[in-house]
Amino acid sequence: MATVSLERVRKLYPNGHVGIEDASFDIADGELLVLVGPSGCGKTTLLRMIAGLESISAGTLRIDGRVVNDVAPKDRDIAMVFQNYALYPHMTVAENLGFGLHLRGKSKDDIERRVHEAARLLELEHRLDARPASLSGGQRQRVALGRALVREPKVFLLDEPLSNLDAKLRLTMRVEIARLHRRLGTTTIYVTHDQVEAMTLGERIVVLDGGKIQQIDTPMNLYDKPANLFVAGFLGSPAMNLLCGRLRWENGWYLAMPHGPLPLGTLPLQTPMLETWRDREIVLGMRPEDLQPAASHAAVMEAKVEVIEPVGNEVFLNLRFWDNTLVSRVPPQHMPAPCTSMQLGFNADRLHFFDAESGLRIT
Repeated sequence: MATVSLERVRKLYPNGHVGIEDASFDIADGELLVLVGPSGCGKTTLLRMIAGLESISAGTLRIDGRVVNDVAPKDRDIAMVFQNYALYPHMTVAENLGFGLHLRGKSKDDIERRVHEAARLLELEHRLDARPASLSGGQRQRVALGRALVREPKVFLLDEPLSNLDAKLRLTMRVEIARLHRRLGTTTIYVTHDQVEAMTLGERIVVLDGGKIQQIDTPMNLYDKPANLFVAGFLGSPAMNLLCGRLRWENGWYLAMPHGPLPLGTLPLQTPMLETWRDREIVLGMRPEDLQPAASHAAVMEAKVEVIEPVGNEVFLNLRFWDNTLVSRVPPQHMPAPCTSMQLGFNADRLHFFDAESGLRIT
């Protein structure tokens, strides 16, 4: 196992495009860290730089305290699992698992020991003589994981390993990866564009956009205290509701919007920090679970129901509030018909406030 440390790591391509800008963070020994962001944000580029498959334009990368900027991938003691399984179709599962060890000149007994140990961990013991064509998608993915596992590396690098699986199998494999990491305790860096995967797997998450790190924190801190509008809108399903307006006070805070005021109440927890933002443009955020149907005397807004999405244990209400679209997450209950209006209230203590110009969280 090992630590990984990035200090102002930068990737500049010959055409002038900056793939990664000043990435700095440390990964603890045995930690599972997730790199997440939309397509093109630089997460895979960053992972490939750690692996040695992309050169580093500037900055310092250390693995277990050793600077590895110019160290070949094979000498970094890492193992990488790609989105594409890349299994050898003419080889059995056992041969696929042990092929890398064979190339490194390991003894036959050592290879056999490691292959059987990985197969046991991944529940592939009964499929060691099978070829990839006869395996399910989940079994192929486990073979790809096992091929990295037998290497017994200092660091695992996983690049969107579940993207090719269907939703049910992705959930199963996600649990298997979490369980495997807990048992092995190997330092792991996991890349995904799926924010649910990131939230459920990562001990910490690095959120990237446009090649820049937006925030690094634990899953729940990212959810409860997003650093900016990008993080607020990217993490959470459904996404956070965002309303723009001018913050004002008159017997209580309210958001002055083009179609009228939205009362916010006294906001006792936020009042000190909001004083300096009086009469300034802000963005108000509220999570879907904090926007709820309310009795008329407790309502602060009225919205039109557009689409109702029942998903079993909860219901998503897609609403129209003037020119704004909102989503409310509610328990299964009797709902108004589409195209009718409903009264809504929100948890004032759980509102989020952002600078409309910079997008940064107001704290």
